[in-house]
Amino acid sequence: MNMKALPELRIGNLTANLPIIQGGMGVGISLARLAAAVSNQGGIGVIATAGIGMSEPDFYSNYHAANVRALTKEIRQARAATSGILGVNIMVALSDYARMVKTAVSEGIDIIFSGGGLPLDLPKLVRPGSETRLVPIVSSGRAARLICKRWQARYERLPDAVVVEGPRAGGHLGFKPQEIEDDDYSLEKLVPEVIAQLKAFTGDNGAIIPVIAAGGVYTGEDMARFLELGAAGVQLGTRFVTTNECNASDEFKRAYIDADAEDIVIIESPVGMPGRAIRNQFLDEVSAGKKKPYRCPYHCIRTCDHEKSPYCIFFALVNAQRGKLRSGFAFAGENAWRATKIVTVEKLMTELVSEYEEYRAAGVKRGGGKGDVPKKLKKRGVGLGVVYTVY
Repeated sequence: MNMKALPELRIGNLTANLPIIQGGMGVGISLARLAAAVSNQGGIGVIATAGIGMSEPDFYSNYHAANVRALTKEIRQARAATSGILGVNIMVALSDYARMVKTAVSEGIDIIFSGGGLPLDLPKLVRPGSETRLVPIVSSGRAARLICKRWQARYERLPDAVVVEGPRAGGHLGFKPQEIEDDDYSLEKLVPEVIAQLKAFTGDNGAIIPVIAAGGVYTGEDMARFLELGAAGVQLGTRFVTTNECNASDEFKRAYIDADAEDIVIIESPVGMPGRAIRNQFLDEVSAGKKKPYRCPYHCIRTCDHEKSPYCIFFALVNAQRGKLRSGFAFAGENAWRATKIVTVEKLMTELVSEYEEYRAAGVKRGGGKGDVPKKLKKRGVGLGVVYTVY
């Protein structure tokens, strides 16, 4: 692989040979195996902490301790498999957010990526002298500015980088339903907006805060376009799902490969946010008003109203990760339907670099970033968890 084809990505004193971050995908999709494989190829591998203790024997009876134990194991396993850069993704909305942050820091993780809410007080949870880099995930320039002002005023520090995630991402989205298809909220608009907002904040040496583009980035051409817009790097999640090293079951990966464009849908999640997933029988039943009875043994997401929810999103995602898709569903980005085969992380990273080189060599300037995604269609339904937009 020609590592010089793409610029390096610098986050604090860390330098990745490739400006590629593997997005953190929760409930067992991106764990140590995938993160280490990406890191070994010169990118930044990320372990997702949401539901990380799902395979611990006491997970249902000792939720918080199981998550801490599992996160410790995954970080150590990844560290033993790579000398590259490793990160963890920790959602602000997690009920054990503080425990996850403190555990990651104590294990010497290189970077904490934090979204799913505004990580306004993340620096407070990091012990003095820690070299762990802090990278908030935002969906607007306003949010980026708010975090910078708060961190600067209260903690005398700034983010080491900022990830801006657009509405074409998979999983839970930081947008209102009506904003998802609005071009004013496209990643192509958001990246320059966040860069502009961050110009007012520089470190003691005048260093600018790197901005990472995420949400719908799928090809080397996409990477080139966002780097041209001023991004220092990109974050991809969906494309890493269909790799041998991804921690999801083969059935989960097959759902991506078998999906058509119209199967990628927006749902209303029980946690109070819209999300993007692959339509299946489970989601159709929820859309039709069928409830999936459950008992909530722990309140894993603070914003989840488990007493009114038609199903437990955690159980649904665990089932999907394990291949039981009749009892769950797969979160996925808008481009998930473009997957055609399962490859190694090494092959995928090589393909991304080649796609980037081909695009740059051709000198093509394409706009919109929609690729060959077909015209969007609308469908409406009723009830919480309804599938209301089909792509």
